[in-house]
Amino acid sequence: MKKILFLSGWLCCGVLYGQQTGSPPVERGISQALAVYRQHQVSDIQYTLQFNIPALKSSPVTATETVEFTLQRAGQPLQLDFKQPAGNLKKLSVNGHPASINLQQEHLLISSKDLHAGKNKLDIDFTAGDASLNRNDDYLYALFVPDHAHAVFPCFDQPDLKARFKLSLQVPAGWAVLANGAKTDSVVTGEQTLYHFASSDKISTYLFSFAAGKYSEAVQQAGAYHMEFLYRETDTAKIRLSIDSVFAIHRDAIRFLEEYTGILFPFQKVGFAAIPDFQFGGMEHPGEVQYKASSLFLDEGATRDAQIARISLISHETAHMWFGDLVTMRWFNDVWMKEVFANFMADKVTENLLGTETFNAKFLQDHYPAAYSIDRTSGSHAVRQALDNLQEAGSLYGNIIYHKAPIMMRQLEALMGKDSFRLGLKEYLKTYAYGNATWPDLISILNKHSKIDLYNWNKVWVNEPGRPVFDYTIAYNSGQVSRFAISQHPESGKPRVWPQGFEVAFVYPDHLKTIQVNMDKATVELPAAKGLDKPQFIHFNSNGTGYGLFPADKNGLSSLFKLKSPLQRASAYITLYENMLAGRVIKPADLLQLLAEGLTTEQNEMNLRLLTGYLTNIYWTFLSPAKREALAQETEEQLWTAMQGQSAANNKKILFKAYQDVFTSDSAQRIIYAIWQQQQPPQGVKLTEDDYTSLALSIALKTDTATRVLQQQEARIKNEDRKKRLQYLEPALSADPAVRDQFFARLKDRRNREKEAWVVTALSYLHHPLRQATSIRHLPESLALLEEIQRTGDIFFPQSWLSAAWGMYQNKEAARIATDFLKTHPAYPPKLRNKLLQATDNLLRAQKLVE
Repeated sequence: MKKILFLSGWLCCGVLYGQQTGSPPVERGISQALAVYRQHQVSDIQYTLQFNIPALKSSPVTATETVEFTLQRAGQPLQLDFKQPAGNLKKLSVNGHPASINLQQEHLLISSKDLHAGKNKLDIDFTAGDASLNRNDDYLYALFVPDHAHAVFPCFDQPDLKARFKLSLQVPAGWAVLANGAKTDSVVTGEQTLYHFASSDKISTYLFSFAAGKYSEAVQQAGAYHMEFLYRETDTAKIRLSIDSVFAIHRDAIRFLEEYTGILFPFQKVGFAAIPDFQFGGMEHPGEVQYKASSLFLDEGATRDAQIARISLISHETAHMWFGDLVTMRWFNDVWMKEVFANFMADKVTENLLGTETFNAKFLQDHYPAAYSIDRTSGSHAVRQALDNLQEAGSLYGNIIYHKAPIMMRQLEALMGKDSFRLGLKEYLKTYAYGNATWPDLISILNKHSKIDLYNWNKVWVNEPGRPVFDYTIAYNSGQVSRFAISQHPESGKPRVWPQGFEVAFVYPDHLKTIQVNMDKATVELPAAKGLDKPQFIHFNSNGTGYGLFPADKNGLSSLFKLKSPLQRASAYITLYENMLAGRVIKPADLLQLLAEGLTTEQNEMNLRLLTGYLTNIYWTFLSPAKREALAQETEEQLWTAMQGQSAANNKKILFKAYQDVFTSDSAQRIIYAIWQQQQPPQGVKLTEDDYTSLALSIALKTDTATRVLQQQEARIKNEDRKKRLQYLEPALSADPAVRDQFFARLKDRRNREKEAWVVTALSYLHHPLRQATSIRHLPESLALLEEIQRTGDIFFPQSWLSAAWGMYQNKEAARIATDFLKTHPAYPPKLRNKLLQATDNLLRAQKLVE
């Protein structure tokens, strides 16, 4: 009975619509009811598409399409999704006969009289939608996740109607192309080239993709696999240092995943493209993975963190070939499944390369702060969320599925045991290969390989939001521990227990004693501590595996940086920061000073990045302007002195970046300007063209020389894509508030938001604390645009838009604007409401924390 209740509403709806004869109503988007109905009615889908792409970006993309499918039974009209005006549809024939075009609510209705049970064929001439083709002057790339395929061409745009795609692209001569299928031939006609591709493997519509444009091409062999790489990078040093590494990382990731899953690479080809200012880190289209170019192309100044991040990114997208592409979620409410396993497998690849100790520290820092940043807020949500209509699928993405879910999955692996967990995953992949599955399907398989009841475990970790708060009771008798117990309760909401394991360290002057905690109840007694000498302090969650708000022992503050393990220090930094935000143990200014003391002693690169991130966040968000001004020069000097004292080049660069972030004094301005002007970095610090562009932007923000400095930097840049980015950002950094106001006003036009990464960067400068006196008036407008941002933008844009606009405010007026908006919009879409609560959490906390 529990298993039946646990299943999503999908099965119930499936039974319902499988029994009824009428099709669902016609409404915008793809409702769950429509998706379930079509999944029972439509199968064996093949799309044959040709897109004719002109040289001029302003000219329309004309296209032809044949859709072949099997219909379970006739008698009802069939909805084919197409989110464009009716005028874009030029001609329709059904089963060889001309048919009238009837477009309603983003659906092309195929009359029941033209259809029959069995095989059917639609032929359509149309003008493609532009937005999700991401057209630039001399290149484009198709990006359809989660529901944007039907914004370009008519299709059954839902993940469980997998199909094969046979593509042809007519492009300007000299353009390179890449798609899911392999190129079969090409024909040059005048100034155009027509490319034909083999039929793709069976994939969902959101995984269909192609790229075309003035790209350079590189090819290598990976065992049995021929790998293709398209890129637009022009920096010869970056190309020389990156091309072979990118191929090698793909090769290593494929080899690891084949061995782990027992399944060979499941698609016909390996291909990827590096896209300038791509919206995400990457997107897992089989045969045509898209990456943000700056994440792949690194130079001699790249830190070890950046190199590890590249390995993780490529491993993540490669893992999707098995988790997400081979086996795909049935409905986007389970989108988190493909992301959690991509992250989980990428972490395993990274662990294989880096070793367990380094990996554990990286896992802690990659996932826990990001997960806490959402789960501590009143806008948090469960890992698995409800989804009524696919047009809202983009709002499901965020730090919970990308960061809390891997933590949850690691806890699950620890509970089951690595071998049992792996056996369950292998069975899952083989059972649902080239098909679709749900989270209940996976839990059912894993439960067979588990000694614990995963259904109960699932309730708190997957189906409910939030995190636990841990407390403890300790008693001593004659200087020795007589009783030690740890308890947990939810930070908010109803009572519940998060089953998990972690370690607690009793720290002494010359050693520490570690105790393993199996936190499977609300209160756990720890008899292993009985009889131990009273410690100098207690370090909770010392191995960093536990999830929640842990106690921070004040007695350990003076010894924090003496902990020998980088992992233990990182866990302590995170615990202190979370306690500061909760108003416990330590105040912002005191934590800032404590972290500053560690800048010279912390030698671990990842830890130093964590420290400086917390330091700069506290500096701008949780210090009053007066306090910040009083501490400015001291903080600058602490960072500069620490930079000079560190020996590792990467550590020096991290500290220089923090110095660049906080500098405001006249003396610091002169130092930064001289470094930029003369292109002479501090001793031991390597700066690249991108770094000097970043410096120019900082100078423009903090001085009145914006136009001159940015124009000079623009003249230095050789790459046209990077030059266009700087030109876009320039008005957002103008010293003239009227120019900045005009820039924001232009964002109301969707065409000026096409490069979402540029928009987010511009907003972060526009709303920087040094500019908030004039930019705060744009906060209400940023909220007024939010629903349109969700409708027209890509999946991460709403959250990024809010974070860039609201993330660094601390004053009462901004808090009032946010709270008044929520009060006056009681029926605001719940998922967007949550995103606003997430983005304004620091702002609302600052009302209590800033003194």
